[in-house]
Amino acid sequence: MHAHFPRNAEGSKSPRAMQQLVESNAQELMPDPGTKPKVLVVDDEPVIADTLAMILNQSGFHARPVYSGEKALEVAFTFQPDMLISDVMMADLNGIDAAIRIRALLPSIKILLFSGQAATADLLDKAHAQGYDFEILVKPVHPQDLLSKLRTVN
Repeated sequence: MHAHFPRNAEGSKSPRAMQQLVESNAQELMPDPGTKPKVLVVDDEPVIADTLAMILNQSGFHARPVYSGEKALEVAFTFQPDMLISDVMMADLNGIDAAIRIRALLPSIKILLFSGQAATADLLDKAHAQGYDFEILVKPVHPQDLLSKLRTVN
């Protein structure tokens, strides 16, 4: 599973193109111009977590990447994020179970999940049966789609 990135005229991945793509949305996503919303980004593929955190940091957020569900629980306690963006399928603790536990710690947190695997549906059904309803995006997540979802996620 790989994130989708814009390419420059030579066909190379372009971090600057990525930054330009999301800059226009940054102000709409920030609830208060004087603060940066804190976002915890969780994926067991470090390149995805790091890249999403970089994009969010360049778009007016204070994003922190972590690479497991267990680490997300640990960091959420001290970081106190406003938003959680998490992969679903992870080895130690899946993203849905991590989201449920983090929501118990931070009831007002906004949660957005993403996955590239079909097995996610069963996990979402289980969470829904427990009273949790999470937004989900399909990998690869285009940054523009992610930023659009962040505007509307509850």
